[in-house]
Amino acid sequence: MRLLKVATCNLNQWAMDFDCNLNNIKESITQAKQAGAVIRLGPELEITGYGCEDHFLELDTINHGWECLKEILVGDWTDGILCSVGMPVIKGSERYNCQVLCFNRKIIMIRPKMWLANDGNYRELRWFTAWKHKDQLVDFQLPSEIAEAVLQQSVPFGYGYLRFLDTAVAAEVCEELFTPIPPHAELALNGVEVFMNASGSHHQLRKLDVRLRAFIGATHTRGGVYMYSNQQGCDGGRLYYDGCSCVVVNGEVVAQGSQFSLRDIEVVTAQVDLDAVASLRGSISSFQEQASYKNTISSVLVPYKLCQPFNMQMSLSSPLKINYHSPEEEIAFGPGCWLWDYLRRSGASGFLLPLSGGADSSSVAAIVGCMCQLVVKEIENGDEQVKADAIRIGNYTDGQFPTDSKEFAKRIFYTVFMGSENSIWYKHQIFHACLLSKRGCQVERCGESPKRIAGFDLGGISDIDYSKDTKKRAKDLADEIGSWHLDVSIDGVVSALLTLFQTLTGKRPRYKVDGGSNIENLGLQNIQARIRMVLAFMLASLLPWVHNKPGFYLVLGSSNVDEGLRGYLTKYDCSSADINPIGSISKQDLRAFLRWAAVHLGYSSLAEIEAAPPTAELEPIRSNYSQLDEVDMGMTYEELSVYGRLRKIFRCGPVSMFKNLCYRWGSRLSPLEVADKVKHFFKYYSINRHKMTVMTPSYHAESYSPEDNRFDLRQFLYNARWPYQFSKIDELVKELDGEVAFGETSDQDRSRANGVGMGVVAAGSGDPKSGL
Repeated sequence: MRLLKVATCNLNQWAMDFDCNLNNIKESITQAKQAGAVIRLGPELEITGYGCEDHFLELDTINHGWECLKEILVGDWTDGILCSVGMPVIKGSERYNCQVLCFNRKIIMIRPKMWLANDGNYRELRWFTAWKHKDQLVDFQLPSEIAEAVLQQSVPFGYGYLRFLDTAVAAEVCEELFTPIPPHAELALNGVEVFMNASGSHHQLRKLDVRLRAFIGATHTRGGVYMYSNQQGCDGGRLYYDGCSCVVVNGEVVAQGSQFSLRDIEVVTAQVDLDAVASLRGSISSFQEQASYKNTISSVLVPYKLCQPFNMQMSLSSPLKINYHSPEEEIAFGPGCWLWDYLRRSGASGFLLPLSGGADSSSVAAIVGCMCQLVVKEIENGDEQVKADAIRIGNYTDGQFPTDSKEFAKRIFYTVFMGSENSIWYKHQIFHACLLSKRGCQVERCGESPKRIAGFDLGGISDIDYSKDTKKRAKDLADEIGSWHLDVSIDGVVSALLTLFQTLTGKRPRYKVDGGSNIENLGLQNIQARIRMVLAFMLASLLPWVHNKPGFYLVLGSSNVDEGLRGYLTKYDCSSADINPIGSISKQDLRAFLRWAAVHLGYSSLAEIEAAPPTAELEPIRSNYSQLDEVDMGMTYEELSVYGRLRKIFRCGPVSMFKNLCYRWGSRLSPLEVADKVKHFFKYYSINRHKMTVMTPSYHAESYSPEDNRFDLRQFLYNARWPYQFSKIDELVKELDGEVAFGETSDQDRSRANGVGMGVVAAGSGDPKSGL
């Protein structure tokens, strides 16, 4: 037997904080050595932090990386242990993303990344060059200070592997694993038994299994030990790196780290038998045949043994069941950990959330509550760093620290209900009607008011619970979480602004239900929404002063990914916050999360909140009119998720989306009806795209996010009529069912085809919450 102890790690690095990053690296090496490991793998670009972005273009960043590496090399950190350390390196005039392989106070090899991540959230080609010389290792002259410190002038640089006396080890960096022809395939044929993958992989709902399948597949048919290391936490941007460092042997996971954690350092170790790798490879005839005529890869000889012989005192790591979190758990723990990193690193003293009692703001409140629970749990587990941060943020004195999540929330979390005369909640019959229909609310309209929702007759319901019930639900949730809760009426401020407007113009706008125009209706709704933003920031800055607390509070936003995609929000309203933990999460996922959190987080009031039909609560409620989000938008949240995935993930324009939906919805909708829905979506997507340019920085969680700044790089000024594309759809409709083109259909046909409230917005240039 050739027994090998390996260590990989989750590290919570912070872009450009070299002290923090270096300390984490040193501590992880110390823990790996204490566990008896002889290989230690860290995350990609761990010295600088992965998310430095254009800081990578600064020579200072490169120089500081070498300074930190020098400190590691001149100490005893690498004595007896192979350490793979990630950092940027300049060779000639090119900048490379590298793994620096160090052993016994020497640099053994520098391995530049050959295939760069350059889609979605990643822009590596903006900062780095891919190493294209696969057939050679070249000499790299070390910086003079490094050369003098380690008594080493040059080092092999390029694509290759390390040949120890008893095994072979190679690096495969992040994106390279996911390429059509990954390096580990030919490395395995050259005898490499241990693969080290340093990664900077972000969290996305339901994504982990894709990553793990890749690790398992890499060694299932080729054999080998696959080590994976990842960053974990918020390193200064929208992404949360979700750890899950692991070790896979011959297609089976034998060690797995946490996916979500508040810990800065987590070292995962495994004891493996390399003879099991050799045995598997020797049993596969096709592997033997392909290895016999392989392309030879350059290598570096390291005259040292890493393995131990058979020893009963050294137990082997056994295959284990992979731990996957449900999407609801991912929504709780991912954004919760991200919020904690943002809070402790921003210098803020807490959060303030405008809490309406609706699904979105209640989801954010529950995530903050989950964060508080995680903090207390980690302190109970003995994490001194979390304890120190919590004492500082919570302003504890005299040796006190958080022991109860509700008490901690009271210190760091303000919630504010900002009600108006338009804040209402429907009776339970309506809750249950929409709940049973799974929010697929088909609405029959009678004049300007909904007549039926999900087949439930609303004609007999005239008694509506007004803002006192909305306030109660918000307060009940605040009490369960433990936040410092305030109730504010904004009617007086709205009235004062309208009086000022009337003084200036001689006119006073009216809501549509009171005889006003669409322009007046939108303006009145937007006034309320923007007042809430102003009040939120005022309270966040001044309430700590009122309560003799140091620092400032961060305002949390609560718009979801579907609202951003559709533009169903007012520009510069409560969505304009400091950060938003749910900005890339769909309404459907949030409702599932609320049901889960009501049970598993202990916030039972969320069950009733989840059952309520979504409403902006910005228009007055009358006996013949009630405002509902899906009616206002002219589409359901379920439909929005479909549009979003087709637009972003499957890269569909209007015409290809129409064709796809004809297949998907053809059994229940005619081509004309599908065409109307596609046109309606693209009209309002394009009208409101400009709002994404000022959206609050949001936690990234969904692959169809319309986030403008990093992820979804599309323009914000469109011809909202899409004349060429829509005419193509009309031609297809004619071909499919012989009906007349959309432009010749009657208003009645158009409204019926849209199914949910097209008539609400057809006459105007915007929609409620549009901000236009």
